Formats: sequence, structure tokens, C-alpha cells
Amino acid sequence: MTGLRLSAMQYLILSALLFLGNTLVSEASEVTEPVLWKAPPDHSASEESPSLNVSKKPILQPKESVPVLGKYILVDPQAGMCARASLGVEFIVIDNKKKSFFNIDPRSTRAEGSCGAVKCVLSLVFDGGKLTFTFVKDGSVSYVSELKASLEPKPSCKTCKSKTYSGVMDHEKLFSVNSNQSFTCKSGTYLILSESLRIKLVPLQIQAFNLPNGTFGKGEECWADYNKRILPIILGAVAVGLILISVLIFVLTRDRHGGYEPL
Repeated sequence: MTGLRLSAMQYLILSALLFLGNTLVSEASEVTEPVLWKAPPDHSASEESPSLNVSKKPILQPKESVPVLGKYILVDPQAGMCARASLGVEFIVIDNKKKSFFNIDPRSTRAEGSCGAVKCVLSLVFDGGKLTFTFVKDGSVSYVSELKASLEPKPSCKTCKSKTYSGVMDHEKLFSVNSNQSFTCKSGTYLILSESLRIKLVPLQIQAFNLPNGTFGKGEECWADYNKRILPIILGAVAVGLILISVLIFVLTRDRHGGYEPL
């Protein structure tokens, strides 16, 4: 019996030792298990890259597309807003009789210039180019007396030299309106600045000097918009006139033959 009791006690002791040993091994494995260190995600590139002053020259495209509408204002610290423009701008480059295209991105374009009582200069400036409007006020009329543009696109190949395309229209009276009105053109305005550079503005709304409450004045539409609006009306009137004439001729002819009886 004593031997059996010792065996039982030994069994209990051994069981307790085994349980304690497993617990210690488990805790040891949890403590000594190697932890892989992971570096925190690096957001510096994504956060800082937009603010880096990296030159992004315009890239010419083989096909034209509708430019994005941009809204620009020129403000005088004392007099308030002196010029406002809402337009899409497309540069058309002609090199070796080949046309290439570039559209201004409003997100990377800023408005610069100067305000005056009778002269106002509004420049749309972006990396690699500029488009400048010079407004003149002559009595109750205002217009753009000079339109100047330049574009330095990215070379088409690594070994190609960089070129600058520029042009100007001066001594003109572009976008002429009463000084309290804006010039509008939805159809598109195509301007030849030089042999190698054209500008297309679509759509276009622009005004300088008198800007009540900083908003556009009444719009004076361009001839292209006027013709598009009035031409359907003229054609409709002509079509109605022709129909009425045809009906009148038919009625008169029927009445004339209605008085005769066959022999």
C-alpha cells in the first residue's frame, strides 16, 4: 500500500511538474518569439512631391481635344477686381507643316498682370508658356489691343533641341464691347499669332475694367454665336414661306380648273 501510495504521489508530482513545464515553455515561447520590425509607411514622397518645383514643360499632342475651362481673375489691392476671364485655351503649333496641340491646365496656371484706369494687362502663366491680354479702355468702349503668346514644349526626343514658339497680334481691337459688358463666344475663337503658332479659345467670356460686384456684365455675343442662333430662325422662316406659297399655288390652280366642265 505504501508503495502504491508513493507511486500515486509520484504520479501527481510528475503531472504537476509536466503542467508547470508546459506553462513555462508556452510563456517562454511567447516572450522569446522574434518580432519582425516594420518601418512606418513613408508618406514623404506623396506629401512633398506636389510642392516640389519640378519643371513640367508642355507636351505636344498629335490630336486636338476640347480644352478644360479655366476661370481667372486679376485683382488690384486698392481698386478691387479689374479683369476676369473664363475660357479654355488651346495652343496650336505648326512645325514643318505638321500641327501639334497643347491645352492649358487651369490647375497649374496662374493669373498675373497689372491694373490701370485705361490699360489692363492679364497674363495666364504656366510652366513653359504664357498668354497675355492687353486691354485698353477708349471712352465707353474696351477691347484687347494686343494678344501675345509663347510656348516652350518638351522636346520630342532626348537628342532634340528645345524650341520656343511665339507670336503676337497687335494694333487690333479684339473682343470689343461697351466697358460695362463682357465679350462671350461659345463657338470658339481662332487667332493666328505667327506662322508657327495659333491660339484657339473655346468657350470664351472676358471682361476688364468695370466689373460690378466682381461678376461679369451683360454678355455681348460674337458673330459666330449670333449666326448659329439666327440662322435656324431664318431657315425656318424660309421653309414656312415656301410651304405657304406651295399651298397658295395649289389652291389657286384647283379653283381655276374647277370652273370648267368636260365636253
